[in-house]
Order: sequence, then structure tokens, then C-alpha cells
Amino acid sequence: MESKYISPFTDFGFEKLFGEEGNKNLLVSFLNDLLPIKNKIVDISFKKNQQLGDDFSTRSAVFDIFCEDEKNNQFIVEMQNARQTYFRDRAVFYSTFPIREQARKGLWNFKLKEVYCVGLLGFNLDDAPTEDEEVILEYIHTVNLKDQNNKLFYHKLTYLFIELPRFDKKETEIKTHFEKWMYFLKNLDNFDNIPAILQEEIFEEAFKVAEIANYTADQRREYESSLKSYRDNINVIETSREEGREEGREEGREEGREEGKLVGKLEGKLEVARNLLLANVNLETIAAATGLTREEIEKMRKEQH
Repeated sequence: MESKYISPFTDFGFEKLFGEEGNKNLLVSFLNDLLPIKNKIVDISFKKNQQLGDDFSTRSAVFDIFCEDEKNNQFIVEMQNARQTYFRDRAVFYSTFPIREQARKGLWNFKLKEVYCVGLLGFNLDDAPTEDEEVILEYIHTVNLKDQNNKLFYHKLTYLFIELPRFDKKETEIKTHFEKWMYFLKNLDNFDNIPAILQEEIFEEAFKVAEIANYTADQRREYESSLKSYRDNINVIETSREEGREEGREEGREEGREEGKLVGKLEGKLEVARNLLLANVNLETIAAATGLTREEIEKMRKEQH
């Protein structure tokens, strides 16, 4: 049975809901519910989402959404479905672009506007805790620069990571407006009608934007292509993880030693990566599926040619 509404986890769906000028009040509402009340946003303007380095040898970055509010505070908003080995490094790297672009030629006192990096994550930041670790059930992580005494050092750079898998509230358990947004995003493509708790103006507008029947034939084809890519990537990641685990178990059984298990696990990852390269899967997806670095995968690709 086809869904009535788009999946917000596809590139098409995420941009349709939060990245279009005509729907920017949806993003304003989402950010206002996420940020402290003192940071209330009145309006936003979208900026070019591809940021170039200083010269041809410097790496560029492409954001899902890059915008600023009426006070020129900067916002990067991204949907990240798959775990990456160096996800934190990537987040910090991306945050440098809206900081650097504030630089002025000539006399400048270095005063900066605030920068917020918001990540909607389809995975948990940390693995399952050990027996000695405390289980933390929070699904929103706010990260700032602090000193050794946990005192805030700098308030103009904030990372907000939202672990979607940790949010599993039912309609009757929702208490805040932001939880309504989470409930909306987690269940959108499974809804047949607007649930009672979301029957208010902002969500009714969001459902209208998300309804596939309202799209042109070209838009529907674009969405179907985006949905197929999303499903294929998820399937590749899940299959690759299972194959890697099985390769590791098999090699570990043959060796009969702990180090054999480790070697087998690595060999399993390498074998999965080789197969994905042959299937022309992109490096980012392979890295997420295997835990190998982009450099390791790039080296393997060169060896195959």
C-alpha cells in the first residue's frame, strides 16, 4: 500500500518540508520549539547550501539546509540517516564555514553572530552502554564549548543533535510542542489522516506540503527516485553490517582465538567494502556500512583499477 505522505528521511522529503521558501514557517516553528525562548526566530532567509573552500585545494561542504534569521544568526540543519565513523569531526568541520564567512576585509573586530548546527540523526550517537555506565534516555544533545569546570566558555556556537531512534512516544504520551514535531517526523509516511494531537494550523500546513497527491507528475517521479535511493542505502547498510558480522564470526570460529575474531571482523568489513565498490555505491554509504574511513575505501578503489 502506497503512503499518502512523503518520507521526511528522503532528500526530497526533507527539503520539501524545511528547505523551500514557501514553507519556511515550518522550519521557523521547528527551530523555535528546539531553541531556548530567548533565541526566538521571527523570520529566516535561505542561503546557498554549497560552501566552497578558500582555494582549489581546500575541501568544500554541501549542507541540507543553510539559513540565517533576522538577526543574521546562522543555522545549518541536516538529516543524517546513517552512522559515520567521524560524524563528530564532520559536524565540527561544517560549523567552520558559517563562522569563516562572517570575516570582513579591512578593519574588523572579530565579533561573530551565533552559529547553530542542528542534526536530525537516524542513529544514536553512542553505542549501548556497558553495565558500569548510566543509561541516558535523553534524545536531544546540546553541545557547547565549556571549560574544565563545566562553565560555558563561548555561547555563540551550539550543536544540537536529535537521536530519532530514542524518540518512541505514543500520541497519548506527548507533552511538548517539539515532541509533536518528533511524532510528526517519525510517523509521517505511515499516517492516513491527521491525528488529533496534530490538528493545529502549523501541522495541517505541513501535512498539506507532504501530501503526495498534491504534487505534479515530475515531482512524484523525483520523490520516487529519492525514496528508492533512501531505501537502497538503508538496505545496503543493513545487509553489509550483517555480512560483516557473519564474516567476522566465521573467521573467528576458524581461528578459535580472540585475535582471530578481530582479524575476521576486519576481513569481513574489507570484503563488504570491495563488493560495494564493485556495485558503484558511493564512499559515504560504504563508510557508514563498514566503519572504514574514506581514505581506506579510496585506497581499495584505486587497487581495484
